Amino acid sequence: MSLAPRPLLRALFDAAIAAAQPALCVPPHLPAPPKGRLIVIGAGKASAAMARAVEDHWQGPRLEGLVVTRYGYGVACSRIEIVEAAHPVPDAAGLAAAQRILALAHSAGADDTVLCLISGGGSALMPLPLPGLTLEDKQQLNRALLASGATISEINTVRRHLSSIKGGRLAAAVHPAKLFTLLISDVPGDNPADIASGPTVGDATTSADALAILHRYGIAPPTAVAAVLQDSASETVKPGDPRLAQSETKIIAAPQMALEAAAKIARAEGFAVHILGDAIEGEARDVGKVMAGIALQVATHQQPFTPPCVLLSGGETTVTVRGSGRGGRNVEFLLALGIALGGHKGIWALAGDTDGVDGQEEIAGAVLTPDTLARAFQAGIRPPEALANNDGHGFFGALGDSVKTGPTRTNVNDFRAILIT
Repeated sequence: MSLAPRPLLRALFDAAIAAAQPALCVPPHLPAPPKGRLIVIGAGKASAAMARAVEDHWQGPRLEGLVVTRYGYGVACSRIEIVEAAHPVPDAAGLAAAQRILALAHSAGADDTVLCLISGGGSALMPLPLPGLTLEDKQQLNRALLASGATISEINTVRRHLSSIKGGRLAAAVHPAKLFTLLISDVPGDNPADIASGPTVGDATTSADALAILHRYGIAPPTAVAAVLQDSASETVKPGDPRLAQSETKIIAAPQMALEAAAKIARAEGFAVHILGDAIEGEARDVGKVMAGIALQVATHQQPFTPPCVLLSGGETTVTVRGSGRGGRNVEFLLALGIALGGHKGIWALAGDTDGVDGQEEIAGAVLTPDTLARAFQAGIRPPEALANNDGHGFFGALGDSVKTGPTRTNVNDFRAILIT
């Protein structure tokens, strides 16, 4: 082993992010030049970098388009316009971009090809409400869903049924032109209908499902939202719709690829690697407790694995907000993990979001060390109180253990590595 635990964990995280860079994964999947235009549209935290990869490798003559990405995630392009907007709560810039993207889709003719570049974050970045709804309605509901503990699949089910662009409606607008969608997945299970709420794929869920989700989490929707969800006009485009016949979808990067890239680095450092899953969900603090139990069993009893080893996992946990702290889900996982480990001397960990933003902070995640709890108590910080207040960022920030990457311009969900020496 040539790297100490802390730099090794960061190297694993960096390798996971690098494996999902659009410059690497977009070029092999570009469509053939059409008779007419190649119209590039899309949304997500990786969409601008994806657009740049298209420009750098496109061999056809006619290229134009528009994609929308998160503030700070733009990349210079010459033929594809890049717009920045808010995430995770949508804003007017995203609304205007979504209107223009839908207009571009409608402009496509039979000789054109539309290339749609979609990655995580696209739901909030293309907030085009159905008639009868306002951006404020969607913002209010989005905040409630994010704080409720609902899974990303549940949140996106609601979003699809309130949108003029998601749930296959963007693909319907492209018809009869050919449509190619390239996806960078940030959702557990890599279901295309859940990536940015599936603007170009058929949706098997219903408006009744969306209403049931709101009821399940005790969310009272605005009056206009309730009216739309009770109206058959809110129903999405379903699988098998003839308007989807000219549509092709490919996932070009996913959490499993990122975990395998990290595993390669760990093995080169002499560690056995065990990937526990790429689609782990649940309350972040509960997942932290479970992972602590596994790590302690490995460290104490060499079961089910023998140390030294690295346990890798991905997916997307949730946080039911009870306190007034700074969030987010990866640092909440780490804080719960650290409390359950109780300062075990041989266990280190890193958890972070591969998009560089954990929750609403410009912080990717944090590192947990064997002396994290001891340093916290010495500084007058009580870990259980920080966890109860959902203040993972405040906790690790005070200890100097935050992980910051800046805009990564990709997103393959959460990354977790537990190093057992």
